[in-house]
Amino acid sequence: MTVTFSNDVDVLKYEPALFGELHLPAQVKASGTGASLRGTTLAATQADFIAADVAAGGVVYLRSADGSVDGAYEIVSVDSATQLTVSVLRADATQPAVAPPIGGEVSYRISTLGPQAADAAFQLTEHFGIRPGDPASEISPESLVDIEGLRRTSVLLVISNVYATWAGCREGEGLSQKSRLYRQLFEKARQRCHVSVDLGSDGVADVHRIGGVVRLVRG
Repeated sequence: MTVTFSNDVDVLKYEPALFGELHLPAQVKASGTGASLRGTTLAATQADFIAADVAAGGVVYLRSADGSVDGAYEIVSVDSATQLTVSVLRADATQPAVAPPIGGEVSYRISTLGPQAADAAFQLTEHFGIRPGDPASEISPESLVDIEGLRRTSVLLVISNVYATWAGCREGEGLSQKSRLYRQLFEKARQRCHVSVDLGSDGVADVHRIGGVVRLVRG
């Protein structure tokens, strides 16, 4: 099972461009044209979103022929192989879905930064002494009481790494600077990150670790 602490919608809140102009072509799960958008329902008769492993928490970039729709939206749910519920970006995922503008002849593209999120999670679990980053640890990701700090820290590392990838092939656009900025934000967030662990499965935290505190390991 792949461990992640953040999803694509989390990244969308910071950098929509990473699902638009700067999406990673090799990480497109599904794309097509001729879809329809009515309310929060995106229907694409030629798609197979289930086979493409599309899931809630993903991001879809939509553009209509008349230009009324042009941007990245949350995937709230996968309702069938050809239908998604989508929403304008919400501050809180528990809020009702918000309908994008109505659009016909809509093109869609679903790209993901899931591999980068998995890599970020591995680095964070290694740092905090949690499996899978620390295979010998008694702490599993399921034991974590709250992952909000890890979520934000993961997002910052994901964004830094994606901008670093683009900087290698698109010089002179400030992408290296953005990568470095997000890397600095990541380092600060990791130092402040507070991890609480419930080892007894009783809902009470038994272990607390702070990212900026170096753990001593007896050899």
